[in-house]
Amino acid sequence: MTWIVGQSGASRARTAFILLALLPAGCASIGPATVSRDRVDYIGAVADSWKEQTLLNIVRMRYGDAPSFVDVSSIISAYALQGQLSAAGQISSDLTGTIPSNLVTLGGGVTYLDRPTITYTPLAGEKFAASLLRPIPPSAIFELIQAGYPADYILQMTTRAINGVYNRSSIGGQVREADPSFYPLLNALRRLQLSGAVSLRLEKHGKEETGILILSPARTPEISGDLKLVRDTLKVRPGPNGELTLIFGALPQNAQEIALLSRSMLGILLEVANGIDVPRADVAAGRTTPSASVMTAPDPHDRPLVHVSSGPAPPEGAFAAVRYRGSWYWIDDRDFASKRIFTFLMMFFSLAETGVTPQTPVLTVPAT
Repeated sequence: MTWIVGQSGASRARTAFILLALLPAGCASIGPATVSRDRVDYIGAVADSWKEQTLLNIVRMRYGDAPSFVDVSSIISAYALQGQLSAAGQISSDLTGTIPSNLVTLGGGVTYLDRPTITYTPLAGEKFAASLLRPIPPSAIFELIQAGYPADYILQMTTRAINGVYNRSSIGGQVREADPSFYPLLNALRRLQLSGAVSLRLEKHGKEETGILILSPARTPEISGDLKLVRDTLKVRPGPNGELTLIFGALPQNAQEIALLSRSMLGILLEVANGIDVPRADVAAGRTTPSASVMTAPDPHDRPLVHVSSGPAPPEGAFAAVRYRGSWYWIDDRDFASKRIFTFLMMFFSLAETGVTPQTPVLTVPAT
């Protein structure tokens, strides 16, 4: 911009000096002010995308498609605030002109740049095998129970069998009903958990970590009855302090062990996928199979682990919703039980990676 002014040369110099002095203030650090805002925004965005990615892969597997996962490995948010100010002056010695020729020219500009660098890492190779194909360690499962998560929900999701007592399974296109004693065993373990009669201790033996399940002595007749049910169902004889060793497998080697035949993350996702409420037209066309479990099953344990509905459009405010092959699939935000189990799935991804060192991506961030 160009100003034609009649002020004195000293006054014009002061004006230019003040404007130049304001420029550094506009270039002050903006980093600290963005931390609280960006952290919340990025956490919300990553969490929502993680839910949608998991739900989409569950739906894909229901239709026979291969799952594909991509991790957000790193987020680097770079900001730049640049300002520029220029000033020039011209003083004429011609005092006879009718138009003043004393000129002061000022120019300026501000540029704000927000350049986030987000790195995506496909789940493949060893990390894919560890996260999806390897069974979840028994000690990790009982660590969740020790942390207060419901024992019946956790064990129903993660185990195929406990000491040869089998859970319900719908993998492979056929439904295998649970053994008659499996659900009463889960209910008894849940009551013992609430009473504080079940605890876990981890012991290190070299590089191996062993879980010790402790069944505390009975304090009431009700606890005594549940402890007897657990011992009789699993055919175990705890040690003097009520200790039982947790191992992976279908059957224990002795009466002081609990053999947990745990599922892999892929197995859990397939169990959830087989309970999706898919469109009938897709089943009639042969694109997928009928649901292995329905919400109207008499026993709540036989109902879908996560109730995933389908339709032409999701309801407003769905907990998670994805679009696949022209239809929408969602988890209702008012279905707390499904939301809780779906949240467990997020945790199981981390539990399934126990013992695997993550690969840190190599980034090249341009200087600004």
